[in-house]
Amino acid sequence: MTLRFNEDGTFRVLQMADIQDKPEVNQDTIRLIEAAIRESKPDLVVLTGDQIRGYDPAYISTFLRRRGEQPGARVRLITEIEAKLYGVKRQYPKADELADRLADRLEEHGHTPPALLTETEPPSIDALMDETAGKVRQTLEAFLRPIVDAGVPFAVTYGNHDFQCGILVDAQDDMYREFPGCMNPDTRATPDALAVEPGTFALPIEASDGSGRAAMAVMMVNSGDYAGTPEENDAEYPAYAANSRGLDLADADGYGTPSPEAIAWLGGVQQELAARNGDGRPVPAIAFQHIPPQEFYDCLTEVPAWTPNAVEGARTHAGRCYVLNESLCRAGSYLGEAIACPDDNVGQVETMCDAGGYFALFCGHDHKNAFVGHVHGMDLGYAPTCGFESYGPKSRLRGVRLFEFHESDPSAYETRMLTWGDLIGRYSRNEVRVFFEDHCVTDAIGIRNELRRPMVLATLAGLATAAIAGITALIRRMARR
Repeated sequence: MTLRFNEDGTFRVLQMADIQDKPEVNQDTIRLIEAAIRESKPDLVVLTGDQIRGYDPAYISTFLRRRGEQPGARVRLITEIEAKLYGVKRQYPKADELADRLADRLEEHGHTPPALLTETEPPSIDALMDETAGKVRQTLEAFLRPIVDAGVPFAVTYGNHDFQCGILVDAQDDMYREFPGCMNPDTRATPDALAVEPGTFALPIEASDGSGRAAMAVMMVNSGDYAGTPEENDAEYPAYAANSRGLDLADADGYGTPSPEAIAWLGGVQQELAARNGDGRPVPAIAFQHIPPQEFYDCLTEVPAWTPNAVEGARTHAGRCYVLNESLCRAGSYLGEAIACPDDNVGQVETMCDAGGYFALFCGHDHKNAFVGHVHGMDLGYAPTCGFESYGPKSRLRGVRLFEFHESDPSAYETRMLTWGDLIGRYSRNEVRVFFEDHCVTDAIGIRNELRRPMVLATLAGLATAAIAGITALIRRMARR
């Protein structure tokens, strides 16, 4: 399938970030996707990672905290709790080995093993993985249906939660290609200089004149998932098990980065496109990935801790508070949470600048952020979550990001958010859940960030005042008696 600028010289892209849902995809998420496609009539949809809520109870039996582990061996505490709430039973593929040992031990002591130990046949790991694969397909079918029905091509990269369901991204890549319009190349079947690995590939956008010249390129980048070696992750596991929700960021060595191959490819692919065009010049390009690099913090300004709406930085930027640098950011930008970048800077932005042609890098990952800043000679920006099954901002602020590029100068693009509030209404079907997801805190930093929100502080102050007044009135009545 060839992507090409329209006759009027425009090309429209929709970025959908952090759908992050279970097999029964939230209907509000589907409504938002449908409405955004109707409104924007895009030429391409890009899905920038965490489409799958890999830690959902639906995948509890095959959950992977980290790649390389035994499926289902180390489950998040929050997943265990959710499973109990929803009545999901965890299955243990190696339970037959334990049952056989117990039965043998009982027989050695002259006891007859109960039928539960001898007649129950636990599922094999293959059966559990097949079941999970079916659930993943069900999820993809649900949120891709509006895109497929509209006949819009789509491209996919991956985040830090997709693989946690137990199905790794190379297998997920195969699943996406089962749907009409998927632009993800199969690098194993047809090696190509425009692709290096699942989730990392280039999509040339040809000129409208039919010459076949690439007038622009959309780069999809697999930004990795988590850092740390298996040995380091194993050493961290006791602390993680005790506080899995709080240590979702902090266990191991934080978030991952694009692979060395992907970083090298970002430079080399521009040379390949220049050679194909025959002019030796880099092609104007925008990159999409999940996890933002450290340079995103350069769009912010450090401020005193008491500044309203400031957020505390994460990990390598912990202990400092930030707001958007309005002189660098486009109108309509907002910062709702810390930038959760990797601890290591692998030189991605520097590589892109050196290669030439790149004018923007957009990410997801941090569900409450939706800013666009200009630093290091390019735009760095976010799309917030468009899902309703995970944490995020108020319903009216959840949405997808629309880009309109012009063939004459793709770098002079326009972008805006298409939000639930703009397209559908102020409230979702489950505002209680959305309110909790907007205000839930898991650590002291979260509490402090909430207290910096003027409306939250005013509400707490009002409640405190009312409580004091009530206690005072009660004391006076008791005193009169």
